[in-house]
Amino acid sequence: MKQMLPVPHPEVVQQVAEYFSLLSEPMRLRLLHLLRQEEKCVQELVEATHTSQANVSKHLKVMWQAGILSRRSEGTCAYYRVEDHMIFELCNQVCDRLATRLEQQARSFRVLNER
Repeated sequence: MKQMLPVPHPEVVQQVAEYFSLLSEPMRLRLLHLLRQEEKCVQELVEATHTSQANVSKHLKVMWQAGILSRRSEGTCAYYRVEDHMIFELCNQVCDRLATRLEQQARSFRVLNER
């Protein structure tokens, strides 16, 4: 019989859930993608996402507070860059899993069409 692992402390579970919730917002994923290669100022991100400065800043602040992004100021501009690159490994694993599931579904549909 398999030995059951102890249930993690509720505070640990809460922190893990909060980390994953950061990725549950499509705008944050878009911003991370834009910041993947290099830092960008808020205005560049506003133009690239075709949304308001307030909306972009709100999402950047959440990711900055979580330690995923770092921020620096230069004159009147705020520049953000990805500090925690492990976030991309996590996103890649999720995308790979989704691609595998879609491929499996496509094979199932092809089998149905052949009947």
